Amino acid sequence: MKSTKKQIDALNIELTLEVEKGDYEEIERKKLAQRRKTADFKGFRKGMVPESLIRRVYGDQILSESVNEVISGGLQSFIEENKLNVLGEPLGSENQPEVEWKDGNDFTFVFDIATYPEFSVEAGKDDTVVKYTISASAKEKSEMLENLKKYYAEKKEEKTDEEIEKELEERLVSEYAQQSEWRLSKDIRDHFVEKTKFDLVFLDPPYAQKDFYRESLSYLLDKDMLAEGAVVMAVGVEGVDEDLGREAVDLHQRAAGDGAAHEFGEA
Repeated sequence: MKSTKKQIDALNIELTLEVEKGDYEEIERKKLAQRRKTADFKGFRKGMVPESLIRRVYGDQILSESVNEVISGGLQSFIEENKLNVLGEPLGSENQPEVEWKDGNDFTFVFDIATYPEFSVEAGKDDTVVKYTISASAKEKSEMLENLKKYYAEKKEEKTDEEIEKELEERLVSEYAQQSEWRLSKDIRDHFVEKTKFDLVFLDPPYAQKDFYRESLSYLLDKDMLAEGAVVMAVGVEGVDEDLGREAVDLHQRAAGDGAAHEFGEA
């Protein structure tokens, strides 16, 4: 399979994949053989259906599956070999030529690949986070102790006061250690989010819906992840218009003041 890369700009690539018969015929042969083993046709024993009949019934589907398997592998290899940071997934290009799905044909497929630049947020000596010390109140300990005693009494399981108090201590340590780790993790994440500012954001999820864009924009704005004048582009969903972006941006501007200016559009 031949691949041709056309660099549109710093972040966008047009990739052309040319698939020849030799690239997919072995995959196609194996798929036909597998389908023949399981095909159930009246008048034929399973596994004994003529290949010509299998081709006539399933040929177009198997051809499509075989070529798509080659294409999928070609795209993945190109991305890995070029170490691309791909934004979303490769999309069929507007420059895609018409495809005649006929067995034995060569096929040409054109894809648009959007990438994002590498960035790093490194911790320095000036980066600090809160250290948490969490302690349980005497009232809380007393309530938990009584609940444990009641629990073992109902189960009719004998436990000494010393054993119950030890279990109480272990439970408290475990519970508050997890809570402390969660708070610390959140603080660290929020700290670095504040240091990261994006000039351009593509919202391109699979099976995109309006609600996804609204939630995503709200998160980006709430976390102040967009640089001033940042552009947010919506990709891959019908019915997303500027009103949706303006709705989220207007809410942000009212909260943050006139300094937060962003653009929203449909890619």
